[in-house]
Parts: sequence; C-alpha cells; structure tokens
Amino acid sequence: MDAIWKRILKTGGFYLLVILIILYAVVPFFYAIGTSFKRGAELFDPSLFPLSFSFGNYVSVFQEQPFHKNLFNSIAVSLAVVVLSLFLGVTAAYSLARVRFRGRTLLLLTILAVSMFPQVAVLSGMFQLIRGAGLYNRLPGLMFAYMIFTLPFTVWVLTTFMRDLPTELEEAAIMDGASAWQTITKVFLPLMWPALVTTGLLAFIAAWNEFLFALTFTSSNATRTVPVAIALLSGGSQYEIPWGNIMAASVIVTVPLVVLVLIFQRKIISGLTAGGVKG
Repeated sequence: MDAIWKRILKTGGFYLLVILIILYAVVPFFYAIGTSFKRGAELFDPSLFPLSFSFGNYVSVFQEQPFHKNLFNSIAVSLAVVVLSLFLGVTAAYSLARVRFRGRTLLLLTILAVSMFPQVAVLSGMFQLIRGAGLYNRLPGLMFAYMIFTLPFTVWVLTTFMRDLPTELEEAAIMDGASAWQTITKVFLPLMWPALVTTGLLAFIAAWNEFLFALTFTSSNATRTVPVAIALLSGGSQYEIPWGNIMAASVIVTVPLVVLVLIFQRKIISGLTAGGVKG
C-alpha cells in the first residue's frame, strides 16, 4: 500500500511540475496575444482574453513605422547567418572530426570558449572593427557580428555529430576517388540532417532575437531589425507607451519561431542528443 501511495505522489508531483512549467512558459505568450487585440482602456484589463477583438494594433504597427522593412531585415540577416554558419560549420567540423593534426582539441575548446564571453565584453572591439570595415549601419555588418555567437555552437554540435559517423563511409568514398568536398556533400550531409536542422534553427532564433548588436550597429529604420524596432516603439509623449502595438509586434515576431520549432521538434531533439549514446 505504501508503495502505491509513493508511486501516486511521485507521478502526481511530476505532472504538477510539468503543468507549472507549461503555465510559466505559455501564460505570458497568451497574455501578449490577448493584449494585442485590446484597444483603449481595455489594455489595462489584466484578463487573458479581450472582451472584443480588434486588429487595430496590428494595422498601426505597419502604418506608423516601416515594420515590414524591419521584418525583411531580420529575415535577410537571420537566413544569411544560418547559411554562413552551416557552410563554415560543416567544413570546420570535417577538419576537426576527421583530420588529425596537433592542437585539434585545443582549437575546438578555444572555439567553444569564444561563445562564453558576454556580448558586452566584445561590443566595443566589434564596433571598431565594423566601423573600420565600412559596415556600420549596414546589414552585412550585423551578419558578420552575429557569427560570433552562432558559429562556435554550430561547429561544436556538427563536430560531435560528424565524429560519430562510421569511418567506413569515408574510406569507401576515398576508395571510389571522391575528394574531401565530395565526401562532405555526398556522403556526410545526407546523414547530418538532424544536426543541420538543430544548429540552423538555433542560429536563426539567436540572430532573429538579437538586440544589443542590432541596436549598436544600426542607426536608421532602413537597417534596424525587429527587436530594435519593437524597443523603439513610442507614443505621442514620454508617458504614453503603446502597449497594444508592442504586443502586436511581439506576436508577429514570435509566431514564426513557434511554428518552426513545432515543425522541426523531432529533428531538434535528434540533433541535440547526437553523440550522447555510444553503440
């Protein structure tokens, strides 16, 4: 009998913890969605669902500022960062996982250590570098800056995944006369889709949500990304904050990420657990 009660308490405690975590993660998002449909005095109503739905906030976001341009900037920068991170990550992972050379482990640890530095620690040096290269207030400058925190993670995950692939595949490709590039593209890439999807999606999310570099390295609406555009939303005076517009813009920005994660959730889990089990 005691064992049954212990099992019930253990199971009940587990599900209670899961419910609390879900509420903690989901309720703020649902509150943002509900607030985005409220207008006027109803914005100060703490209820999750509005009494009457209005799309006025979504219309205002695009009418009062070039939010469509900010969305395009975020999409262009994020996609470019993903493509560059995966291209450089795959080639670097092949060298670190398959080519034996002195200092390989130290180099891999150094690459990982770069991602441990906070953004503010490299902000001033990165600003001088981007300004000296003539990339200030230009989208390529943001792409270059974002690579600092997307590339190390990409290289680390892909190296771990590629290291666990059977060496017989590479040996067979070499025997057939394949070059290193052909081995990567025709042998390894078809097997690396879980890791590629995981690292690509996480790089996209990191670039999409990045704020500090985007605020520092851009100075006009023509080049600002959506996080900066949302932060700079303001009303007619310093005491008037357009909460409805801010919530509407936040929902517009968040929904695509949620959809992408739901679509690729299985491959994300497979990519993150790659190398965790030795057969």
